[in-house]
Amino acid sequence: MSDAALRDPRIPAPVIDRPEDYLHVEQTLSSWFFTTDHKRIGILYLVSITGFFVIGAIAAGIVRLALVVPDGSILSNEVYNRMFTLHGVIMVWFFLVPSIPNTLGNFLLPLMIGAKDLAFPKINLLSWYVFVTASLFTLFVLLWGGVDTGWTFYTPLSTQYANGYVIAAVLGIIVVGYSSILTGLNFIVTVHKMRAPGMTWFRMPLFVWSLYATSLILVLATPVLTIALVLVFVDRAFGLGVFNPEQGGDPVLFQHLFWFYSHPVVYVMVLPGMGVMSELVTAYAYKKIFGYKFIAFSSLAIAVIGFFVWGHHMFYNGITQYSALTFSLMSFIVAVPSAIKVYNWAATIHKGQIRLDTPMLYAMGWIGLFVIGGVTGLMLASTALDGHVHDTYFVVAHFHYIMVGATVVAFLGGIHYWWPKMTGRLYSEPWGRVSALLMFIGFNMTFFPQYILGYMGMPRRYAVYPESYQVLNVLSSAGATILAAAYLFPMIYLVWSLWYGEKAGDNPWHAKGLEWTTTSPPPKHNFRKMPIVDFDPYDYSNEPPEE
Repeated sequence: MSDAALRDPRIPAPVIDRPEDYLHVEQTLSSWFFTTDHKRIGILYLVSITGFFVIGAIAAGIVRLALVVPDGSILSNEVYNRMFTLHGVIMVWFFLVPSIPNTLGNFLLPLMIGAKDLAFPKINLLSWYVFVTASLFTLFVLLWGGVDTGWTFYTPLSTQYANGYVIAAVLGIIVVGYSSILTGLNFIVTVHKMRAPGMTWFRMPLFVWSLYATSLILVLATPVLTIALVLVFVDRAFGLGVFNPEQGGDPVLFQHLFWFYSHPVVYVMVLPGMGVMSELVTAYAYKKIFGYKFIAFSSLAIAVIGFFVWGHHMFYNGITQYSALTFSLMSFIVAVPSAIKVYNWAATIHKGQIRLDTPMLYAMGWIGLFVIGGVTGLMLASTALDGHVHDTYFVVAHFHYIMVGATVVAFLGGIHYWWPKMTGRLYSEPWGRVSALLMFIGFNMTFFPQYILGYMGMPRRYAVYPESYQVLNVLSSAGATILAAAYLFPMIYLVWSLWYGEKAGDNPWHAKGLEWTTTSPPPKHNFRKMPIVDFDPYDYSNEPPEE
């Protein structure tokens, strides 16, 4: 077979020349649980975080059910606090942070740069075991003993006043952080050292750029969270007094440490989604990405500037007015590289050969939701307006437009786009389009009323509220049922496709990235021979082949 045939996914390889794919080369349980294949580890992460997502979504559903009535008669205050803490902890640390990097990133990064695997395969497997062990331990603590501090573990709640198993939950989160560090380190070394011949920095897919920027944040920011939570642990366990004012401590110090980690980690959740969007937009517009270098460098700019914005969350927590103005300015500056990406995606779509398949519908919905979340983020960055909506449902709505709108929607868009590559099967396109539509409708119906509630003054984390807020809360809870259906449908038809879906072929979307030049599913070592990259992965200058 010629080299040209190996590079062109539209020229099928003879059956006898196709190596056994990674799914079928070994099929015992031990071959999965002791694998060092990055693709299988990506699947293990996918199954794990899906399970945690279901539990976190059920907790959210219980919270929304409780808020249907204004008098708090469905849940007691204690149970309500523990439900939204359970929801927040699971969704942030056990789903949103690892969602795209540890699943799609693990599966695709070596394929996209022409490597056989990640740089440290055994460390990659170790990161999954650390994640699962610590997550299950923390989940047990949250369900059995309960924690009522909220997912932020704010002091003095977490050190002096909160009931429940705070110390155990904090230990679980600390250990989960090591999994993130191991993954980030692995990705950085892989990008630097294992690119195929010809895979220069400016031939790398934009998804890889986003994973690289995300990994820098994980490696640099996660130790700060570890320090903060260790101090909470020793404060609560031994009465050290780091955050206790009665012993000379400062509870606001915890917020400085926590948000120094947590604001950059917002971009750990968002940046991979931006990378997914770059791949989807160019593939389904069938057009070369507009402003490749601007999008690539904007990912690094977001990663760097994100470390200087943590005071954005603390305008009214005792920092000086000059500090508040500085952090407000930095919050507006960090929006610039995000805007660059949105403008470049719009320019890519302009006059493109648009195909409104399921992944593109998710991408279009993602852009709309992210713009709304980003604009309201700038509203919160204004010190004057933030004073009015601080600690209200306006913040809850903004947070979910960014976290759910930018991460979960991108995650689902990416799963649908790369599903044929991961499994070799096609899903039901009509059901995929219905799910994408339900996602957009259900999401806006759930969270947009919360902007109005917050502006009207409804504080977050309260189980009881005035009756004048009930209609909007009922509307939000009704939207949550639609959103639940939008989450449930893909789980059903994607699993169904594993056995009954049509065989996909190596490149059903006629995409141009290096991952589409190998078989679907890929062989154990990704490529039959070391690829030599002598093409632009975003060159869509030729007409798409006819179906």
